Amino acid sequence: MDISSKTVLVIEDDVFLSQLLANRLKKLGVNVLRASDGEEGLTSLKTNRPDLALLDLILPKKSGFEVLEAVKSDPILSGIQVIIISNLGQESDVKRGKELGAVEYFVKAKTSIDGLVDEIKNLLEST
Repeated sequence: MDISSKTVLVIEDDVFLSQLLANRLKKLGVNVLRASDGEEGLTSLKTNRPDLALLDLILPKKSGFEVLEAVKSDPILSGIQVIIISNLGQESDVKRGKELGAVEYFVKAKTSIDGLVDEIKNLLEST
C-alpha cells in the first residue's frame, strides 16, 4: 500500500531524535508533523488527526501517559494508532502504555532507528 498519503506525528522533546525520525520518515514519503511537549502533541492530534503518533512518555507540560489517556477517552482521537518510544523500560510502564492503547512500545536504548522506521512503515502499510 502507498504510504505517501499517511501522516505521522512525532511527539518528542529530544530535538535531535525528533529531527532524525522526521527525516527518515520523510524519505519514505510520509508526511511528518512534530510536537515538542505533551500539550502541543495533544493539540496537534486534535487538529491534524494523523494516522500514527510516535509518543515519548517523559515530556514537558503533559506526560505521554496523560496524552494517551486523553486519546483513549476521546472518541474522535481513539482511532489514532500510537507507538510509544521511551527511556522508561520498566515492565509496569510497558503494561500501562499498552493498557492505555499503545499498539507498540519501544525502549529507546534497545531500539534501532532502522527497526523503528521499519515498524512504522509496516503499521502504515497495514492501515
